[in-house]
Formats: sequence, C-alpha cells, structure tokens
Amino acid sequence: MNNIGIIVAMKEELDEILKIMQKTKKTEIYNIQFIQGIIENKNIIVAKSGIGKVNAARVTQILIDKLDVNIIINVGAAGGLNSKLNIGDIVIAEKLIQHDFDITAFNHKKGYITGVGDYIYSDKKLVEKLMDITKSLENETFNIFIGTIASGDIFCTEIKMKEKIHSKFNAECVDMEGAAIAQICFLNKIPFVVIRSISDSPNGNNAIVFDEFVKLASERCATILKKLLKTI
Repeated sequence: MNNIGIIVAMKEELDEILKIMQKTKKTEIYNIQFIQGIIENKNIIVAKSGIGKVNAARVTQILIDKLDVNIIINVGAAGGLNSKLNIGDIVIAEKLIQHDFDITAFNHKKGYITGVGDYIYSDKKLVEKLMDITKSLENETFNIFIGTIASGDIFCTEIKMKEKIHSKFNAECVDMEGAAIAQICFLNKIPFVVIRSISDSPNGNNAIVFDEFVKLASERCATILKKLLKTI
C-alpha cells in the first residue's frame, strides 16, 4: 500500500487536514512532528514544514528518507496572479518554477536550476485524476484552474512583482514552498502534485486579506485532497 506524504506550511492548513484524518499517531524526527493516520483508507503522513523553500525541501527529504513515502502532495494557500482567480479558487500545478532563482549571469533563463532545469512537472497521473475530479464539482462555489505555480522566498505584496511573475512565467499563482518540494521529488523520482487555494492577490495590502481567508483556502484544499485520495 502507498504511504502518501502531505506537506503543509502553516497551522491553519494542518488543522484542516487533521479534521479529515482518522487513527492518528505522532512521530518526531529532527524536531519536526509527523502525524500518521488514515484518509479514505489510505496511509497518510502529514507534516507542517514551516514557511519557505528550505523548510519545505527539508521535510520532503525526511518523508522520503525516514518514512518511506512514495507519493507526495503539497497543499495550502497561495497568492493569485491571474486576474480570473477569486478567493477560494483552486490551482492545480501542472508545472512549477522558482521565480527567485537567478543565474541569468551565466546565460540561463530566470528560474533555471543546474541539473534540474526550469519548470518541474507534477505527476501526470495525479494531475489527470484531479482533472477528472473537477468535472464532478460543477455545483461548487469555486473554480479550479490547472497551470503553472511560481514559488519564491518572499510573500509577494507588490503589484509590479505580481505582474512580472505572471507575465514572465505565465503563472496562475505564487507560493513559498511548492517548487522546492517539486525539486526534491524530481531528484528522488517521487510522484508529486501541488494543490493551492487562493487566499489573496498581491495588491500592496494583501497580508490583511491573507489572514482573513487562509482558513477558507485551507478548507478548500482539504476538500480537494480528500477527493483525490479516494482515487489513488
């Protein structure tokens, strides 16, 4: 049976996952708490990594090395870049890129990482399952988009930065962990997918909006995650 790792960055995101888990037990590794349990009859190990790419990469590698996961799913809040996105909408990452990785001085494209490339693609089968799920959600009050997620170690607030990331990478939304998790999974040949729900949109004042809607975004991610796990 698959051991499926779920990575979140924040407490609000973790709380919504725990609401749908059964038979939980806790394990601490390197001062990080990993919670094992069952969702939709699947073995789940969920961990709160903390914010940022290094924290996310650290937890991803621990899940692979110490807890033998063979699928990793990252869920959480994100900032909308596409003007079509509303608060609470879902973005499924077809591919991810680190918008703040820059070795353009050596004639590489922005976001290009030596030995990895620029865009890293989510597992095609997991994306296809999520696409099938979207067809059954016609009565929901939120929309689901499939596209690019851009990650970086900055909470994006500036409208100019929002427009730059959106136009340069054709990204639907921006987060602070997804592409780092993708990189570790790519290097370890572990299937993964990233699911994000929109909590805010960079406008100079979106930190306040984020605080208001992070719980809603977390609830929406848990809803989609539960439906996905039923199909795995």
